[in-house]
Amino acid sequence: MRADARKNRDHVLAVAATAITEQGVDVSLRDIARRADVGLATLLRHFPTREALLEALLRTSFDEMTAQAGELDASSSPEDALVSWLRDCVAWTTEYRGVTVLMAAAIEDTESALHASCVTLRAAGARLLARAQAAGAARTDIDGTDLFALVAALAWLSDQPSLAPRADHLFDVVASAILTSAGSSDAEEERRPRARS
Repeated sequence: MRADARKNRDHVLAVAATAITEQGVDVSLRDIARRADVGLATLLRHFPTREALLEALLRTSFDEMTAQAGELDASSSPEDALVSWLRDCVAWTTEYRGVTVLMAAAIEDTESALHASCVTLRAAGARLLARAQAAGAARTDIDGTDLFALVAALAWLSDQPSLAPRADHLFDVVASAILTSAGSSDAEEERRPRARS
């Protein structure tokens, strides 16, 4: 790709990130093109579909969350790694309004541009969960799919104006329900000050 084309593409992605943060994933491609000061045809040349745009926009974040799971796996206790990753994953998914709906659909749709990234992200969480389960720190009746669904549910809560003030508290409730030894965990100490009444 030529340098000017790469610059245009990166500019469109930056503008799209802002637009999706403000208006959600259903923001029109025409609006993104207008904000980026490019024609719709130029935007579609780089990103022929909304999913292609979202995949390009989200791929870096998916990769970062997957890498973070590996780092936490190597540097933290099983329960602390799981809770830290879960909290960061929920925080990340709330940045882009409506993305959890797309992620849930992409997991099931092998033709989706987001499928591979979502599957990889789910697998990263599943590894952290399995490690915590093997250590006796997490309940064994849930799996990576359940964990992925909990991320989506917690992110949805944060996106609801009437429920957002309860989001941190409800995260703590869910995390405590996942862990079997939350009372003795450093993660519990880390969570307690953030809980809201």
